[in-house]
Amino acid sequence: MPSDLPMIDAPSPNFDTRALPVSMIVLHYTGMESGQAAIDRLRDPEAKVSAHYLVEEDGRIFHMVDEGKRAWHAGRSHWRGITDVNSASVGIEIVNPGHEFGYRPFPEAQISALIPLVAEIKERHGITRGNVVGHSDVAPARKQDPGELFPWGRLARVRLALPRPTRNLVDPGWPDAGFMLALERFGYDVSDAEAAVVAFQRRFRPELVDGEIDMECRCLLLALLLPKPQGDE
Repeated sequence: MPSDLPMIDAPSPNFDTRALPVSMIVLHYTGMESGQAAIDRLRDPEAKVSAHYLVEEDGRIFHMVDEGKRAWHAGRSHWRGITDVNSASVGIEIVNPGHEFGYRPFPEAQISALIPLVAEIKERHGITRGNVVGHSDVAPARKQDPGELFPWGRLARVRLALPRPTRNLVDPGWPDAGFMLALERFGYDVSDAEAAVVAFQRRFRPELVDGEIDMECRCLLLALLLPKPQGDE
């Protein structure tokens, strides 16, 4: 797997064989008290979790599982009809204590290392912007990472993720049931409706994550369902 990015080999034994071609990138935060604790857990055979890469707060990238293998990072997840998200994705753990241990902004060095890593993976596998997602997008009832402080706009501006729509916003006037149908069409598992709305807000309207379907949510979702969302890029 050719890469010009400097990486530290930290192989994990926690992987198996892919059953699907790679079509997604799933971004996580580690949610542990330190990066080293996360690395140790991701390499522990007893933990049965892993990721393909881990990006430390200082920008160091750890390569843990070969992209050709199925790492165990997404758990029970769903996105755009895919339920074996581990088989279809490359998982990147981003060191951050998370909501449990003191959630904080992601340092510049970390994001500056993450962006070229995502760009390489996206190009290598021909992944669309709409399939560069957070763990909370694919598992809304269970997860909230990488969370509302993650700078999705930075990735969107270099076409590595969908932008937050900002132009030509129109309220389609959907009832709540209509919004949920549209959210499912966009890709979310809506079996837990409030959790799905929260995940959507965390990703596309992080300044107000309240689980309430309002006009702004409807406008954003309609724009995202159009062929070319107009946003901050």
